[in-house]
Amino acid sequence: MCRVSYAGHVITWVGRRPQRADIPRLKPRGESRAARRVDIADLVPEPVTYLAQAAYFQLGVFESLALAIATAPSIHAKENLSTAAGRVLAKHHGLVAEMKRRGNDPAEAMASFARQLDGFRQATLGSDWAELLLWCFLTAGFLDDFFIRLSAGLPSDIGPRAAQILGEDEGTHMIVTELRAAIAMDQGLASRLALWGRRLVGDTLLVARSAIHATGDLASDESRIEPVFTELIAAHTRRMDSLGLTA
Repeated sequence: MCRVSYAGHVITWVGRRPQRADIPRLKPRGESRAARRVDIADLVPEPVTYLAQAAYFQLGVFESLALAIATAPSIHAKENLSTAAGRVLAKHHGLVAEMKRRGNDPAEAMASFARQLDGFRQATLGSDWAELLLWCFLTAGFLDDFFIRLSAGLPSDIGPRAAQILGEDEGTHMIVTELRAAIAMDQGLASRLALWGRRLVGDTLLVARSAIHATGDLASDESRIEPVFTELIAAHTRRMDSLGLTA
């Protein structure tokens, strides 16, 4: 637990900085394109499991953005982030509606993943407002991409719906705007956020791995999912680049 002062307020942040996990190295672009043709359908969890994990994660992102709004340094920042939070909450509601449409109890389904995802979020929120915002940008972007990629293996009545819901990112630029403004005001912030972004990707990869349905053939599972993670890491690098941070 650490305490930081921001905009005249003392904020207590619960959690720790995660240890950096090993991540796959990027493949050449030609191999990345080929990865899109890898068949991972049997690694995709059952629809209710998929929807429950994705929906609960969106709820966690919303809670993190709500904390960022509460501790924002200006009304302008609060307004920007409230727009982003509203978009994330709409994703959550959309996924919950899909669970209800299939006759599932959303609260019961999500409860199975609450402890793991709450623990992940608590451990990786960061030490201050800027690190929290970077979490909302990088982690949400990574796992949205991941669940969109998995949606291709879902039944046809749910996969395209899930991909459409998760692909809605109109609120993301609001977070980017606030991060860029914070970096511009603090010359030392960019290097600290670059380090934080590199630490986040390892823990986020572990969450993604835990969401995969294992077939029992570990070597086969790893060989097929690794190109997908390579794509996701490349997208993570582009997000870092958009902020002028070194991935």
